[in-house]
Amino acid sequence: MAQWFEAFTLFEKIYWAIAGISSVILFILLILTLIGGETDGLDGDVDVEIEADTGIEFQFLSLKNLMGFFTIFGWSGIACLEGGLSMGLTLLISLLCGLLMMFAMASLFYYLGKLQSSGTLKIKNALNQTGEVYITIGANRSQIGKVSIKVQGTLREMEALTDEEKDLVMGNVIRVKDITDNGLLIVELLNK
Repeated sequence: MAQWFEAFTLFEKIYWAIAGISSVILFILLILTLIGGETDGLDGDVDVEIEADTGIEFQFLSLKNLMGFFTIFGWSGIACLEGGLSMGLTLLISLLCGLLMMFAMASLFYYLGKLQSSGTLKIKNALNQTGEVYITIGANRSQIGKVSIKVQGTLREMEALTDEEKDLVMGNVIRVKDITDNGLLIVELLNK
């Protein structure tokens, strides 16, 4: 193996060293991410946004992105050298490939971060939604009942009142027309 490595020029040795070391580090980072062994201390302060804003937006400079850059930089440079390209062209192509990799990884993590939601119910999102009575609701707001209604993509059981003249019983289709200050739904019958 030593003879194989000694046959390279200094320029080729640098590319092989960058590609090998960064590939191993990136592989370790990916394994740690998959098994959940990644900690905040592993990335150091490189992952924080430079302006120190309240939230991390588009992370172009992170440890994973840098390792992705060096990995693609090294391997694309080796491919260019094997293809017989000049040192200048090899350097240019490997830099572009590395930057594209960084941008792709930063975009991926940015959009994955946007998929997160707090899960907090915003009761106002129940307005004008239709649902079904689950537990009888007394006429003229005489008795609190429950309705099954889809709010924010999740089927929920919520307490409700009605202004209808007769009780709303299980199976009646309703629409939420208002919400009280304490979060009770005011519903109306749809299938009269």
